[in-house]
Amino acid sequence: MREAKRNTGLVILAFFAIYVIWGSTYLLNKIAVTELPAFMLAGIRFVVAGLLIFIIAKILGFPLRITRKQFINTIKAGFLFLTFGNGVVVWALQFVDSGFAALEVSAQPLVVLLLMRILQGKRIQPMSIVGVLLGIVGIYLLVSQKQIITKDGAILGMMLIFACMFSWAYGSLFVGKADLPANYFVNTGYQMVTGGISMFLISLVIGEQWISPTEWSLPVLWSMLLLIVFGSIVAFTAFNYLLQVVSPEKVATSSYVNPIIAMLLGWYFLNEEITTQSIIAAIVLLTGVYFINTKKKLTLFSRFSTKQVSDEKS
Repeated sequence: MREAKRNTGLVILAFFAIYVIWGSTYLLNKIAVTELPAFMLAGIRFVVAGLLIFIIAKILGFPLRITRKQFINTIKAGFLFLTFGNGVVVWALQFVDSGFAALEVSAQPLVVLLLMRILQGKRIQPMSIVGVLLGIVGIYLLVSQKQIITKDGAILGMMLIFACMFSWAYGSLFVGKADLPANYFVNTGYQMVTGGISMFLISLVIGEQWISPTEWSLPVLWSMLLLIVFGSIVAFTAFNYLLQVVSPEKVATSSYVNPIIAMLLGWYFLNEEITTQSIIAAIVLLTGVYFINTKKKLTLFSRFSTKQVSDEKS
């Protein structure tokens, strides 16, 4: 795939979008899923957003025609990121708090790292190993809270979110190398429309009861509008752009900020409880994410490696 041109200003704005805007989508989805079926909600969100992106692309003069291979790859990416990776998370929000879900998803860099090792044979650096260990401890602290796991459906919700993390991680690696439309609007539009249609099909298969927009409450209407415009069009386009100009590990650093934004918004607007153990889990998890993404090396390991090389030469 042709390497995308990197623009520093666009990269900064794109990171802001996936850091802050995506952090707020947990709250918006939680509000909407209290009234609407999960896959219907997500399907409407992404199909409408995708069609709007196509209109914008047409106005800007971007050609919508893509190759058959690119179309197939957008379907695959749309399924990994949206149909499964997002739709199932929205479904899980029926059983877990928005802040909890965001904090659980913050372990995604750990999953990306492990998949890069398994699928691409990439060596895990010593600092990253420390990050993985911290991540495991943080996840345990998070999911072992009795007041959380005793809620109806909470364990199922946790397990589904973990599965979604693997889907997003694999999708990140896939998109980084797949032949996809070079234009980010067009690429995002195809992923959203195909992913949204898949969600509609799942909604029909599992028998969700569709609700007319005329029956939605005002908070749900506003949530859907914000999800479509900012959470979908702006943030997901930024996400696809970043995946083609920076490494998957750097894109996954949105996990630093997303859970903090989500937890604060859930606490402020929905009165979601932030427990002491959740705060400790957040600190441990995010520290692990830092270790995974840092380029620094462990001093002790570096000295050992240098000495080993020196001994071998002598």
